[in-house]
Amino acid sequence: MSFESSDLITIALLVLLEGLLSADNAIVLAVQVMPLPEDQQKKALKYGIVGAFVFRTIAVLLAVYLINMPAVKIAGGIYLCYLAVDHFVRKKKEPEKKIPAPKMFLGLSAFWSTVVAVELTDIVFSVDSILAAVALSNKQWVVITGGIIGIITMRMVAGAFLNVIKRFPKLVDGAYIIVFFIGSKLFAEYFNFHLSKWITFSVIGILFLISILASMYEKRKIEKAGS
Repeated sequence: MSFESSDLITIALLVLLEGLLSADNAIVLAVQVMPLPEDQQKKALKYGIVGAFVFRTIAVLLAVYLINMPAVKIAGGIYLCYLAVDHFVRKKKEPEKKIPAPKMFLGLSAFWSTVVAVELTDIVFSVDSILAAVALSNKQWVVITGGIIGIITMRMVAGAFLNVIKRFPKLVDGAYIIVFFIGSKLFAEYFNFHLSKWITFSVIGILFLISILASMYEKRKIEKAGS
């Protein structure tokens, strides 16, 4: 394993790259753990780190094969769109519930089902960042180190996003709209239609702002009705 001073710069760039490419991932992860009890939400994100590390290491070693896996994106896009549509369908049927019940599959508990869902999301979203990282450096240890630090940072962002949602409840709906947008973007990329990062971040920012304003309006409306 060779080391050069430039490797540190490369790792810093990879961490920044991981953060930019994983901004939408953090949103999706936060949405996925929201149905869990509050004391289990951050725990599910922490447990997900282990699987993310393992997959990231294996994927870097086999990165060349990811280039030939476009089905990963289209499957991920469909899944994310389904996640968003299902939220609003459930909300219409059960309007008193702001957050849907956690989905369970493979005979697992709600907690472990959520952890598995988080890992599947990691796999879908890590394809872009892995390929971009491999393009920046041909040293596997550099790519793995940068990716691991980036994953930890992304998990911290997801945890912070959970706290913001608790302060602005309407962000729950806004987050699912963003998830649908992200899923549509992944689906469109399968057909070689790409949005620039600036457009993506702008759309997400506008949706966030609308959700926050809607939360503030609803809060004032409730306060006026109670006075």
